Amino acid sequence: MAGRILTAIARSFLLKGRDCPLSASVGVALFRYLDEPPERFLQRAESAMYQAKSAGRNTVRFFDPALAAALTERAVLRDDLRRALAEGQLRLYCQPQLDAARRVVGGELLLRWRHPRGEVLPEVFIPLAEESDLIVAIGQWVIAAACRNLVHWDQAGLLPPGFALAVNVSPRQFRQAAFAADLEATLRQSGCDPCRFLLEITEGMLIHTMDETVTTMQRLKALGIGFALDDFGTGYSSLAYLQRLPLDQLKIDRSFVRNLSENPNDAVIVETIIVMGRQLRLQVLAEGVETEAQYAFLNARGCNQFQGYLFGPPLPLAEFERQLAALTPLAATPLPDRCQG
Repeated sequence: MAGRILTAIARSFLLKGRDCPLSASVGVALFRYLDEPPERFLQRAESAMYQAKSAGRNTVRFFDPALAAALTERAVLRDDLRRALAEGQLRLYCQPQLDAARRVVGGELLLRWRHPRGEVLPEVFIPLAEESDLIVAIGQWVIAAACRNLVHWDQAGLLPPGFALAVNVSPRQFRQAAFAADLEATLRQSGCDPCRFLLEITEGMLIHTMDETVTTMQRLKALGIGFALDDFGTGYSSLAYLQRLPLDQLKIDRSFVRNLSENPNDAVIVETIIVMGRQLRLQVLAEGVETEAQYAFLNARGCNQFQGYLFGPPLPLAEFERQLAALTPLAATPLPDRCQG
């Protein structure tokens, strides 16, 4: 019966002379105990329907009690995340970024969630936030905190030469119509120099909204904000969009760096990205650098910047500030190279 429903809905429909293709996701729940209320069966069927959607849509799934329990736990965690921002459970960490001479030239802000029951990994709660507009509120909070700290560090004379702070921006947040205007207002109100700001975008957000993405980037670029393409090489890498985007930096994904010495293919990919970045006059930063051998390989091939546990783990902002204070203070701190001239 479910298959017949899918076949019937898959037929083309004409609506005002236009062909309108449709598809469906079907969830099925089986009756086991006749004394259970109908609402419970409907809930199970709905849960199975969402399983069908997650499986790629236009398919059928039967209710799976184990998966339903996981979905329930996920829903509870999503509700907890809504309270986490208001109750101050979210924390910002910063991981240093160094140049080839191992001098600190920047840092990446990273989000952590200290749940009352224990630490929740970013790979768990970030997708939860992405599923709703909650990621927008979290993103706005992160940007405001980044601006406050940059102003504080700058006024205290703690920033090394050319220092820029990298902030991850989610696809949903970046596509907000008011994103550029809101960011500009936050920078202006905080007094933060846009040249100290580097937004990290991902390849995934470029596929369906390239024109809108370029327009937003160009508007922010005019203010002095820099852009890094995160996790380069893991998504839909294309030379065509690299030419169009006003980028400043390519970030080599840690998955390529991890097996440099064991996997010749990863080594070739890394070398290609470095050469490509140099030809496009972009900085190239390698993530996940954990060994001296990895650093030596990357440095010898012209990688500009490095980030990873070899140089330091992500630190709470207070500890990162103490690390900045331990560096040689300068009377006047130059802006990043992209803002010179």
